Amino acid sequence: MKWILALVLLATLLAGCEQGDNAGGGAMGGGERPPPQVSVLGVEPRSVDVVEEYAARVRGSREVEVRARVQGILEERLYTEGQVVEEGEPLFHIDREPYEIELQRAQAERANAQAELNQARREWQRISTLYNQNAVSERERDTALSARELAEARFALTETGVANAELNLDYTEVRAPLAGMTGLESFPEGSLIERGTLLTTVTQQDPVHVRFSLPEGDATLQRTARRAMAASGGEHQREALLILPDGSEYTESGIVDFTASTIDPRTGSVSARAVFPNADGDVVPGQFVRIKLKVQTLDDVFLIPQEAVGQGPEGASVFVVVDDTAQSRTVELGPVVDSRQVVLAGLEPGDRLVVNGQVALQDGMPVQANEVESHEEALEEAANAEASAGETSGAELGPDDAEADVQADEEA
Repeated sequence: MKWILALVLLATLLAGCEQGDNAGGGAMGGGERPPPQVSVLGVEPRSVDVVEEYAARVRGSREVEVRARVQGILEERLYTEGQVVEEGEPLFHIDREPYEIELQRAQAERANAQAELNQARREWQRISTLYNQNAVSERERDTALSARELAEARFALTETGVANAELNLDYTEVRAPLAGMTGLESFPEGSLIERGTLLTTVTQQDPVHVRFSLPEGDATLQRTARRAMAASGGEHQREALLILPDGSEYTESGIVDFTASTIDPRTGSVSARAVFPNADGDVVPGQFVRIKLKVQTLDDVFLIPQEAVGQGPEGASVFVVVDDTAQSRTVELGPVVDSRQVVLAGLEPGDRLVVNGQVALQDGMPVQANEVESHEEALEEAANAEASAGETSGAELGPDDAEADVQADEEA
């Protein structure tokens, strides 16, 4: 009897479970899930400028060392350190007296040589006249001619001595070789300086040079573009923009006037230089800045949101909607421009690209497509939908339900 009762009870429990399963299956199978909603954006081919940024450093267009050309005592500094000076403006005075005396000595030697030359010329005039009258020998005539020539050579030598003395005297006043900003003086007044001693530096800040390095691939694109423009007779210099250390963009544009023809084996990059006007001195030599440079222009490409690109079995892929059906497309990607992905191949003009809701999609799945004008609009719709869903779920769960759930949890 015990075994019979146990079997009956077991059969009753199994029947109840089967009825519950059938009821649950009927409830689930009673209605089909609607197709997922996605946002689609129409795409068209366009031309895209690929702009890259590179770390760079500012330098003066010319940095010239000011050195002493004569030896002597440094008497006076005529400028304020850090002052902007004009070309030819006096910077230092070196003691002039020794060079004034040297000039006087050279002038005296020249006067002596001039007197000897005058005497030699008069002697030559007399001897040549007597020789024409057969009054003197040919030997005497040649001796007078040689004396005149030697006197002329000595006079020329004294002329160079005077010129050298005048030059050294002029070098006692050290002048700025170009217009620019002066640096610190290397020696104070009263110092004994030698010829060639570094006194200061002058840096030309208008224009300024900005030096940076290009990756090997970008440098190749630059050279190819320059050759193409040169062959077509166009301007081969490329425009560049400057980003200052505070993140702002410099008001003046510059040009890239130099790209090295060799690759640095240590870094695998190519050195380049851009020139920017700097009339107001806003850009200071030594600053670390960034250069924005158009590397190339891509024609007939598609610019899509990065979020629309996924990974498929054959590589990068996107979803497009055709007749309310999602279709997967394998695409060839290019660079990222302004936070948008460039697609080189795989899309067609007029394709309806899925830009939101593509995470759970599969190839061939039916969808409900909502047309949007931009990716930002698709993100806004998705945010609104999530907010609405949250409010609905909160409204369905009333206070009594919440209290009952809490009580059930406590009993458990």
